[in-house]
Amino acid sequence: MRKMLQEHVQNTKNTLTYILSFFFSFLFGNIHLPFLLLFLFFLQALLSALQDVSLVFHCASPAPGSDDRKLFERVNVVGTRTVIQACIEAGVQKLVLTSSASVVYEGTDIKNGKEDLPYAKKPIDYYTQTKIEQEKLVLGACNKQKGFLTVAIRPHGIFGPRDPQLVPILVDTARRGKMKFIIGNGANLVDFTYVENVVHGHILAAEHLRPDSPICGKAYHITNDEPIPFWDFMSEVLVGLGYAAPRFHLPYRLVYGLALLLWLLSVLLRPFFAFKPTFTPMRVALAGTFHYYSCQRAKEHLGYKPVVSLKEGIARTVQSYPHLKSGA
Repeated sequence: MRKMLQEHVQNTKNTLTYILSFFFSFLFGNIHLPFLLLFLFFLQALLSALQDVSLVFHCASPAPGSDDRKLFERVNVVGTRTVIQACIEAGVQKLVLTSSASVVYEGTDIKNGKEDLPYAKKPIDYYTQTKIEQEKLVLGACNKQKGFLTVAIRPHGIFGPRDPQLVPILVDTARRGKMKFIIGNGANLVDFTYVENVVHGHILAAEHLRPDSPICGKAYHITNDEPIPFWDFMSEVLVGLGYAAPRFHLPYRLVYGLALLLWLLSVLLRPFFAFKPTFTPMRVALAGTFHYYSCQRAKEHLGYKPVVSLKEGIARTVQSYPHLKSGA
């Protein structure tokens, strides 16, 4: 996503743009300094980088699948406070945050969810918990009087060519013979969003972020606007790469209960040895519940419309992984 954003803004006239992405996330999460020193170190580094910059895209975050609470706190919360302070001190005018639609998800069904849903009181994981804090920080920092405008983009289920997360993990699971089962009845609709549509949403947000705009200090769902059964999406990717689609059904409640039991066991055993279950309650919930979101607000305020269809996005994604095909 960072690369696509860079390509879009390189030719933008009269706008200097800074994109915070994986490099910031890696540094902030892996340099071990006392909190105050870490904060001051990156504040000064960002202040230097943001001189004469008018627009910042804050895309940095560890991978959602990580179970490292401290890493999420350092990057998504502490790091974001640093970004906000640096933007204000450097005179940056606009800050566009890559948030997540999961900030309202608690592991139960969401159908056509709108942005006015409350934040999750029981977030499903550390990633979601810190993304909630991050979004509150960014939207709360919006100040029209002082000329600092913010907006949050909430994508869901991002996928695309050469992404190191979804497809490689899916293929690895299939190669180990663990993609034979469907959790639940397989009818649960979910939003997946092709990366180019996510970038398109960010660009529209940046273009519409003005003092007289209704988008200031607000969040916007950005998806492909084509909810699809979760297991149909997984099957299309797997079959496209030459693997068998899952076909045996397992009761959702049974699998969720077992996942919860294993997770509790891993917590109890953590002081003695590392035990990390493959299926966590969070992963089971994501695979077995409805979670798709309305893009109506983005359509009305940003003029958003997906630029790449789900079918085309899946085809492009599958074609980008020749080395992951069955038998390769």
